[in-house]
Amino acid sequence: MFRTPLTLFRTLAIAEAISWTLLITGLILRATADLSIAVTIGGGIHGVVFLSYGATAILVAKNQRWGVWPTVVAIGSAIIPYATIPTELWLHRTGRLDGAWRLAATDDPRDQAWHDSLMRWFLHRPWVLGALIALAVIVLFVVLLTVGPPGGRD
Repeated sequence: MFRTPLTLFRTLAIAEAISWTLLITGLILRATADLSIAVTIGGGIHGVVFLSYGATAILVAKNQRWGVWPTVVAIGSAIIPYATIPTELWLHRTGRLDGAWRLAATDDPRDQAWHDSLMRWFLHRPWVLGALIALAVIVLFVVLLTVGPPGGRD
Protein backbone atom coordinates (compact mmCIF):
# COMPACT_ATOMS: atom_id res chain seq x y z
CA MET A 1 0.00 0.00 0.00
CA PHE A 2 2.71 2.49 0.98
CA ARG A 3 5.42 1.29 -1.34
CA THR A 4 7.58 4.37 -0.86
CA PRO A 5 8.25 6.87 1.91
CA LEU A 6 6.68 9.52 -0.35
CA THR A 7 3.29 7.77 -0.52
CA LEU A 8 3.16 7.21 3.24
CA PHE A 9 4.26 10.73 4.13
CA ARG A 10 1.94 12.35 1.57
CA THR A 11 -1.04 10.33 2.79
CA LEU A 12 -0.49 11.34 6.41
CA ALA A 13 0.23 14.99 5.48
CA ILE A 14 -3.13 15.17 3.70
CA ALA A 15 -4.90 13.31 6.51
CA GLU A 16 -3.44 15.78 9.03
CA ALA A 17 -4.78 18.73 7.01
CA ILE A 18 -8.21 17.09 6.79
CA SER A 19 -8.19 16.44 10.54
CA TRP A 20 -7.51 20.15 11.12
CA THR A 21 -10.67 20.87 9.12
CA LEU A 22 -12.65 18.52 11.36
CA LEU A 23 -11.28 20.15 14.51
CA ILE A 24 -11.91 23.70 13.27
CA THR A 25 -15.42 22.74 12.16
CA GLY A 26 -16.05 21.27 15.61
CA LEU A 27 -14.86 24.48 17.26
CA ILE A 28 -17.16 26.55 15.06
CA LEU A 29 -20.12 24.26 15.81
CA ARG A 30 -19.42 24.49 19.53
CA ALA A 31 -19.31 28.29 19.36
CA THR A 32 -22.33 28.78 17.11
CA ALA A 33 -24.63 25.86 17.88
CA ASP A 34 -23.51 24.96 21.42
CA LEU A 35 -22.58 21.55 20.03
CA SER A 36 -19.57 20.55 22.15
CA ILE A 37 -19.69 16.93 20.95
CA ALA A 38 -18.39 18.22 17.60
CA VAL A 39 -15.11 19.27 19.27
CA THR A 40 -14.89 15.92 21.05
CA ILE A 41 -15.26 14.04 17.76
CA GLY A 42 -13.17 16.38 15.59
CA GLY A 43 -10.55 16.77 18.31
CA GLY A 44 -10.29 13.04 18.86
CA ILE A 45 -9.82 12.33 15.18
CA HIS A 46 -7.32 15.17 14.90
CA GLY A 47 -5.39 13.89 17.93
CA VAL A 48 -4.97 10.40 16.53
CA VAL A 49 -4.00 11.67 13.07
CA PHE A 50 -1.65 14.28 14.60
CA LEU A 51 0.23 11.59 16.53
CA SER A 52 0.23 9.25 13.53
CA TYR A 53 1.67 11.98 11.33
CA GLY A 54 4.39 12.64 13.90
CA ALA A 55 5.32 8.95 14.02
CA THR A 56 5.34 8.84 10.23
CA ALA A 57 7.56 11.91 10.02
CA ILE A 58 10.07 10.28 12.37
CA LEU A 59 10.05 6.98 10.45
CA VAL A 60 10.44 8.69 7.07
CA ALA A 61 13.12 11.04 8.40
CA LYS A 62 15.10 8.05 9.67
CA ASN A 63 14.66 6.13 6.42
CA GLN A 64 15.54 9.12 4.24
CA ARG A 65 18.45 10.19 6.48
CA TRP A 66 17.15 13.70 6.98
CA GLY A 67 19.12 16.07 9.12
CA VAL A 68 17.72 17.81 12.17
CA TRP A 69 16.20 20.80 10.33
CA PRO A 70 13.94 18.91 7.85
CA THR A 71 12.88 16.54 10.64
CA VAL A 72 11.95 19.39 13.00
CA VAL A 73 10.09 21.21 10.21
CA ALA A 74 8.17 18.04 9.26
CA ILE A 75 7.13 17.28 12.83
CA GLY A 76 6.48 20.91 13.72
CA SER A 77 4.31 21.47 10.66
CA ALA A 78 1.55 19.45 12.30
CA ILE A 79 1.14 22.17 14.94
CA ILE A 80 0.18 24.83 12.38
CA PRO A 81 -3.14 24.22 10.61
CA TYR A 82 -2.63 22.93 7.06
CA ALA A 83 1.16 23.36 7.18
CA THR A 84 1.78 19.67 6.48
CA ILE A 85 0.78 20.19 2.84
CA PRO A 86 3.39 22.86 1.98
CA THR A 87 5.91 20.93 4.08
CA GLU A 88 5.29 17.79 2.04
CA LEU A 89 5.62 19.79 -1.18
CA TRP A 90 8.92 21.30 0.03
CA LEU A 91 10.32 17.93 1.09
CA HIS A 92 9.28 16.39 -2.22
CA ARG A 93 10.60 19.28 -4.33
CA THR A 94 13.98 19.14 -2.55
CA GLY A 95 14.28 15.39 -3.12
CA ARG A 96 13.96 14.44 0.53
CA LEU A 97 11.09 12.06 -0.21
CA ASP A 98 12.76 10.39 -3.20
CA GLY A 99 13.70 6.76 -3.13
CA ALA A 100 12.51 3.54 -1.61
CA TRP A 101 12.42 2.09 1.86
CA ARG A 102 15.91 1.06 3.03
CA LEU A 103 15.31 -2.67 3.28
CA ALA A 104 18.91 -3.82 2.81
CA ALA A 105 22.16 -2.82 4.47
CA THR A 106 24.73 -1.04 2.34
CA ASP A 107 28.38 -0.14 2.77
CA ASP A 108 27.27 3.31 3.86
CA PRO A 109 28.45 3.84 7.45
CA ARG A 110 25.05 5.33 8.24
CA ASP A 111 23.56 1.83 7.75
CA GLN A 112 25.73 0.20 10.41
CA ALA A 113 24.06 1.39 13.61
CA TRP A 114 21.88 -0.98 15.66
CA HIS A 115 18.81 1.18 15.05
CA ASP A 116 19.30 0.91 11.28
CA SER A 117 19.17 -2.88 11.40
CA LEU A 118 16.16 -2.65 13.73
CA MET A 119 14.42 -0.30 11.28
CA ARG A 120 15.14 -2.70 8.39
CA TRP A 121 13.78 -5.62 10.44
CA PHE A 122 10.52 -3.70 10.99
CA LEU A 123 10.35 -2.52 7.37
CA HIS A 124 10.46 -6.17 6.29
CA ARG A 125 7.46 -6.73 8.58
CA PRO A 126 5.17 -3.78 7.82
CA TRP A 127 2.22 -5.26 9.72
CA VAL A 128 4.32 -5.54 12.86
CA LEU A 129 5.63 -2.00 12.37
CA GLY A 130 2.11 -0.68 11.75
CA ALA A 131 0.75 -2.45 14.82
CA LEU A 132 3.59 -1.16 16.98
CA ILE A 133 3.09 2.42 15.76
CA ALA A 134 -0.68 2.11 16.24
CA LEU A 135 -0.16 0.82 19.78
CA ALA A 136 2.24 3.68 20.57
CA VAL A 137 -0.23 6.23 19.15
CA ILE A 138 -3.10 4.77 21.18
CA VAL A 139 -1.10 4.70 24.41
CA LEU A 140 0.11 8.27 23.91
CA PHE A 141 -3.41 9.41 22.97
CA VAL A 142 -4.86 7.87 26.14
CA VAL A 143 -2.13 9.45 28.27
CA LEU A 144 -2.78 12.86 26.68
CA LEU A 145 -6.55 12.48 27.21
CA THR A 146 -5.87 11.69 30.86
CA VAL A 147 -3.67 14.77 31.24
CA GLY A 148 -6.33 16.93 29.62
CA PRO A 149 -6.78 19.12 26.57
CA PRO A 150 -4.37 21.91 25.65
CA GLY A 151 -5.25 25.06 27.59
CA GLY A 152 -7.09 23.16 30.32
CA ARG A 153 -10.67 22.02 30.62
CA ASP A 154 -13.65 24.27 29.90
